[in-house]
Amino acid sequence: MDITIREAQQKVDEWIRTVGVRYFNELTNLGILMEETGELARLMVRQYGEQSFKESDKGKDLADEMADVLWVLICLANQTGVDLTDALQKNLDKKSRRDSDRHRENEKLK
Repeated sequence: MDITIREAQQKVDEWIRTVGVRYFNELTNLGILMEETGELARLMVRQYGEQSFKESDKGKDLADEMADVLWVLICLANQTGVDLTDALQKNLDKKSRRDSDRHRENEKLK
């Protein structure tokens, strides 16, 4: 089932209000976001980098770790009144204007 970013924000909000009881405060969620990002980084450096897997890394799933990061980011957006659909569109527009030639002209990317 495909869902839009806006729908994802609504589904997370509904889950928090019914199952999760309430949102953690913004600073707690920021800390959780950093923790989840660290877990994603740990798995990435083992899967694609040079570090080897440890016993505690077994059973970890890259998609699930990414979804954890996305979940908490959506929580923060909901708490702070950010419409991620609108924010992403504006960010894409900004990058398109700012970087229209930058990457094509970057010798390091050729």
